[in-house]
Amino acid sequence: MSVIENSKVTVVGAGSVGSSVAYAALIRGSARHVALYDIATEKAEAEVLDLAHGTQFTGSSDIVGGSDISVIEGSHVVVITAGAKQKPGQTRIELAGVNAGILRSMMPQLLSVAPNAIYVVVTNPCDVLTVLAQEATGLPPEQIFASGTVLDTSRLRWLLARRAGVSTSSVHAYIVGEHGDTEFPLWSHATIGTVPILDWVPLDGQPKFTADELDQIAVDVRDAAYKVIQGKGATNYAIGLSSARIVEAILNDEHAVMPVSPVLHDFHGVDGVALSVPSIVSATGAVPIRETQFSVSELGLFRRSADALRDVATSLRG
Repeated sequence: MSVIENSKVTVVGAGSVGSSVAYAALIRGSARHVALYDIATEKAEAEVLDLAHGTQFTGSSDIVGGSDISVIEGSHVVVITAGAKQKPGQTRIELAGVNAGILRSMMPQLLSVAPNAIYVVVTNPCDVLTVLAQEATGLPPEQIFASGTVLDTSRLRWLLARRAGVSTSSVHAYIVGEHGDTEFPLWSHATIGTVPILDWVPLDGQPKFTADELDQIAVDVRDAAYKVIQGKGATNYAIGLSSARIVEAILNDEHAVMPVSPVLHDFHGVDGVALSVPSIVSATGAVPIRETQFSVSELGLFRRSADALRDVATSLRG
């Protein structure tokens, strides 16, 4: 494994999500250099100034930014958060049209200054936008992928850990599929330590998990963003942290297994759609783990998710 020296990440979009990604990258030391780019000059410069004022209290990372696209030059990773944000009651798919237009016009500009960067799409609907961006640029599928269900998986593990009475890091479970309404957990592989989820006996005397309870937890994970948006207008802190974690896996060439969303090719019969599956994330990007197994019902849900996103992508191509 080869850690990238003098590493640089650029976050595109200085809204609540983009500034949170930059903040998380700065305080975690995700990269040696952090840049924030946005066409709104005053906003970008203000966010950079606010972050720069706190660098005495972080590690060795520095922060630059602004509205000149040259700030992206030399980036090893580009995290795309620019776009219209999700409004209360609005689904991620309803965002697709306007954000697809933004991404189509922006990608050639980004590639002109950072052609070799790994691109991580966070803007929603991230799966559909990744397909359109990959098609428009011709980038290899491992070089451009969505943050996918990394955050949803963290939400799932947090809920399971709280109920089971263990640390979040001891829960091994994944959300896969769309980052959105058709996502689902891979319950057939979910464990706490080495114990299958339905066999786990909580230490505090609580009863075991039931299938109905797990179904409700899956719904709670799926709808978590709507609850946060209803209360505060946007989700930003957790997506900032999860995006910074993806950046670290790339820059440190970790070969970490994460449920990111690259464009899939003949993956359990799914082709030409970006969906989250356990993937190896390293300095070369994201590669789906083809040996991932699904139960019969899970495979049906996975293909349902693929069909839903394929329909949206097709409508946007027209």
